[in-house]
Amino acid sequence: MTLRIAKLFLFLFFVAIQIPGWTQIEKKVITLEDIFKGRKFASKGFAGVQSMNDGDHFCQLKKDSLNVYDYVTGKYISTLVFARELIPAGDSAPIDMGSFEFSNDESKMLFATDEEAIYRRSSKANYYVFDLKTKKLFPLSENGKQRLATFSPDGTKVAFVRDNNIFIKDITLGMLTSGGKSDRQENGVEQQITFDGKANEIINGATDWVYEEEFEFSQAFAWSPDGKKIAFYRFDECDVKEYQLTYYGELYPEQYKYKYPKAGEDNSKIAIFLYDLGLKKIIPVDIGKETDIYIPRIKWTEEAGTLALYRMNRNQNKLELLLADASTGNSKVIYTEESRYYIEINDHWRFLKNKKEFLITSEKNGYRHLYLYDISGKEVLQLTKGKFEVVDVLGVDEKSGLVYFSSTETSPMDKDISAATLDGKKRIKLSNRAGVNTAAFNKTYTYYIGRWSDINTPPYIAVYKANGTQVRLLQDNAKLRETMAEYGFSKAEFFKFKTGDGLELNGLMVKPPDFDPAKKYPVLFTIYGGPGSQTVNNSWGAVSSWNQLWAQHGIIVVSVDNRGTGGRGEEFKKCTYLQLGKYETLDQIEAAKYLGGLGYVDKNRIGMWGWSFGGYLTLSCLTKGADYFNFGIAVAPVTNWKYYDNIYTERFMRTPEENNNGYEDNSPVNHAAKLKGKLLLICGMADDNVHPQNSFDMVTALVGADKQFESQFYPNSNHGIYTGKNTSFHLYKRMTDYILEKL
Repeated sequence: MTLRIAKLFLFLFFVAIQIPGWTQIEKKVITLEDIFKGRKFASKGFAGVQSMNDGDHFCQLKKDSLNVYDYVTGKYISTLVFARELIPAGDSAPIDMGSFEFSNDESKMLFATDEEAIYRRSSKANYYVFDLKTKKLFPLSENGKQRLATFSPDGTKVAFVRDNNIFIKDITLGMLTSGGKSDRQENGVEQQITFDGKANEIINGATDWVYEEEFEFSQAFAWSPDGKKIAFYRFDECDVKEYQLTYYGELYPEQYKYKYPKAGEDNSKIAIFLYDLGLKKIIPVDIGKETDIYIPRIKWTEEAGTLALYRMNRNQNKLELLLADASTGNSKVIYTEESRYYIEINDHWRFLKNKKEFLITSEKNGYRHLYLYDISGKEVLQLTKGKFEVVDVLGVDEKSGLVYFSSTETSPMDKDISAATLDGKKRIKLSNRAGVNTAAFNKTYTYYIGRWSDINTPPYIAVYKANGTQVRLLQDNAKLRETMAEYGFSKAEFFKFKTGDGLELNGLMVKPPDFDPAKKYPVLFTIYGGPGSQTVNNSWGAVSSWNQLWAQHGIIVVSVDNRGTGGRGEEFKKCTYLQLGKYETLDQIEAAKYLGGLGYVDKNRIGMWGWSFGGYLTLSCLTKGADYFNFGIAVAPVTNWKYYDNIYTERFMRTPEENNNGYEDNSPVNHAAKLKGKLLLICGMADDNVHPQNSFDMVTALVGADKQFESQFYPNSNHGIYTGKNTSFHLYKRMTDYILEKL
């Protein structure tokens, strides 16, 4: 190397180290196509897994087969069924393997194919029964699509719902094969056990719309442990008012009507019945004389002759547990809980196999904790204590005397996996990483598949022993972590601040990758904020790749958990009672004030976007908080709580008749004239959940107040706005363009 060349090289080196980006690899730019079409930043999981009865093995659905593997070694054991074995007689292609259920003895399977969605949790399908021993496949019914098909405990029958009635099919004889052709044997005369089902009038064995949405279940029947009885719901929705949606695309649009009880309006009349298969007799269950009530859950106890029911008053602040005699329908109350706010329904209750005790969770001491009761309803002991929440009950191993659960013991942003002894003497923390941990136990509670992530780390999935010891890695998303580095993902960070009233709130922040504290940046809140929710979580997904795209464009991304959200006890969550939206909005305004006071934030460019309750909160902040928020995107927002369903709304607000001021004061429609900033309003025009009526009324109010705004409406799309070709991508491109142009 000559002296001249050496000097030139030295000169270029010193120039390079003083020019930003020259000393590091150029980072790739995130695009919408990368996110939504290429799925470049989607994490990998370990899906389609189900524990086998022996606890040593699990089955997993692969492309063309359902295989069995060993939990400890991961070794392939066998194939239960190949796709080629699931070709119906007379067809050339196999049915879909994606949705399946085993009989209790794992000798038969039910497959659902040609599924059609009804609402969020409901669908109908053509079900097929597959016998794993004989390798024979036959349709459950040829009289129309079925719903909720479920094996009896002994696997000899299947109960299902069709046209709002319940049917039972005996499947013991299955299918005969002769001469290469299949002849269906007359075992399968379907036994219809209810006959009054009718659309928009009577439903047997399935839920009405509002139960499905707000009590979060759609199957409204259950086999008794001995298979001799079926308990089921009957909904009489004749007095429930209808809502109408319009579907476009034909010469004359289709008008779809369904029953939707808005706040303060009539509900379905509910009844619970028992069907005795031996006597072929329907027995009514005594649920009390009051008809304006809810029965949010039924469950058979370990005693085949005893059915348990939750009964709740219309205001949802009194919960009773009833036990009913399956032979007579007579019932008695064994447990009562009341709240000055409301009581939430969950699936945490467990009846122990000793037939003497049951487990529940309750917030009666200010935090949701586990309690053990005897079957007479007397409290035995409180199993968990402290200023944290039990989030979920993962299972009970009576043999080891342990109940497994997840909780917020580390912090409201984290979720731990723990076990407590049923004698209340010991609590054991199984997970050992800060972040959000989940666990799916096998059927013998000897192993579980655990998933861990934190706010900056994609899921790490492994098999663990029941004591929390890792056995083997299943997925660590190493490739995704490399991709994140290539694209220069910014690290998210948590922060806390105090409001003017001294209340401490939790938030998260993502700064641009080239953040300079001497500069001023716009801020975009991403928010939900509804009762019991949390967006400030120490988990992968709390910050999306879409958020990272904004950061690359020089926007600080923020989320704050306001009062009313979960993880911090009953008072923090339920202080919004009767004033839904008031304190949530005040807290977000306080967050905007706090951020506006930071030296690197442009307080004149603070915006918010949200979906559903988040859309509602966005509109509320842009109107009531117009001095602090000058930009917003509201997707599928509630704009008047009188328009939303009664179970959800009355839980937090009571009826409009009881609390009219609470409804009116917290409706963005009534504050439209306060809008100062830029607004994009979006909704699906076939939203069965948050009706487009909400957005239309907001439009009317804004126009009446002479406020300019932009809007985007999607025909035939429901609350998720994904129906139709390219709809989701179009939606996110519309929002992205609006953010980058207007904020």
